[in-house]
Amino acid sequence: MSDSLPLRKRIKHFLKKIENSSFITALLGCLIYIYARLVGWTTHWQERNIRGTYQTWTENNAIILIIWHGRTLLPCHFWRNKKKFPMSALVSPHRDGRLIASVLRLFGIKIIDGSSNENACGAALALMRELQKGHSITIIPDGPKGPNMKLSHSALYYAQKTGRPVVGMTYSIKNAKLFNKSWDKMLIPPLFSQGIVATTQPFFISDKLSNEEFEQERLKIEQALTDLTWEIDKELGLPKVEQGLAARAKKYPVQGK
Repeated sequence: MSDSLPLRKRIKHFLKKIENSSFITALLGCLIYIYARLVGWTTHWQERNIRGTYQTWTENNAIILIIWHGRTLLPCHFWRNKKKFPMSALVSPHRDGRLIASVLRLFGIKIIDGSSNENACGAALALMRELQKGHSITIIPDGPKGPNMKLSHSALYYAQKTGRPVVGMTYSIKNAKLFNKSWDKMLIPPLFSQGIVATTQPFFISDKLSNEEFEQERLKIEQALTDLTWEIDKELGLPKVEQGLAARAKKYPVQGK
């Protein structure tokens, strides 16, 4: 027994080194990118309000796109015309964030490192500069530690400061695997299926809101994106995703939201 314990520790240490390896992260990112492209190309899609979102994008020069952490795999597949619609993304420096960043770079998206807790000031300034240049930004507002499907304040703050609208984006696919035990309820889609990709209406946030009004707007946007996700999941026969604190979120309390 005493001989096996050091071996287990060595194996655990080895696996952790692999997990933290930039090469492994890049390799996994490449594989995820390829799979996302294959799913996007082999799925029969219904698009809901996507044209309206591009029109909003054009009329306002840029948008603030929000996507739940559990639905980050495919939305970039629908992002077209990189020259006309340049996009930057705020990604956390955590392990999951590094992996997401490696995928987004392959989609041609500029990465800005930071989160609501780490490098917050620098990330905020960088994102507002991007919006002012006419580059839209993508935010995962319930990452990197949850609670899932809970909107942080950051997207509304950027909307207030720049006048750009907030738009939520989500997708669902028939026969997808929904990991309900994971903190973010990650959706893993199959190939050759039927899917729906949808966006919410645009939300413009006044810079003259009281604290109470600001919270009401935050809840309105959060519920709009959550309801849209539930709606298309139900239509495609998937179970309803539980919203709120999960095991990981309880283990790592959220700060600054």
